[in-house]
Amino acid sequence: MDQLTSLLTTAGDRFTTNIKSTFTAMSPEKWIRLVIIAGTYMLLRPYIIKLGAKAQMRAHEKDEATAAAEAKISPNDLRGGKISIKEIPDDTSDEEEDDDGDNRKVKGESSAADWGKKARRRQRDMIKKLLEAEEKRLQESKEEEEDKDIEEFLVKE
Repeated sequence: MDQLTSLLTTAGDRFTTNIKSTFTAMSPEKWIRLVIIAGTYMLLRPYIIKLGAKAQMRAHEKDEATAAAEAKISPNDLRGGKISIKEIPDDTSDEEEDDDGDNRKVKGESSAADWGKKARRRQRDMIKKLLEAEEKRLQESKEEEEDKDIEEFLVKE
């Protein structure tokens, strides 16, 4: 405990001695330089803060815009089966060509998880298979109903 108090008193003595010697040894040129630096900082600080706030606001707006563009198809829509086969893109690449021939990034194709190309392809294939199986089941049930209707007319009692 005595060592800690002696360490603290030594540090305090050195701090006060160094501060006193710093201010007593300063020449008028150093005082003018210190006043100019401090004054410039105080004058420019509000403008720098406003500039930083504007840059941060632009970044937040850009993030919100990209998030809204990517969330056109939600995962719940995919699970609920609300999408038809016509709405599922057949193209497996992430780029399309404009009329000018320029390559551009397709927006809204990737989910918020930013899946890889293979994962998106597997997801599309799975959705297509599920929708085709549902359509096939509905088609078979229609055919069975039609067969029953025809059977009524063919069977004589």
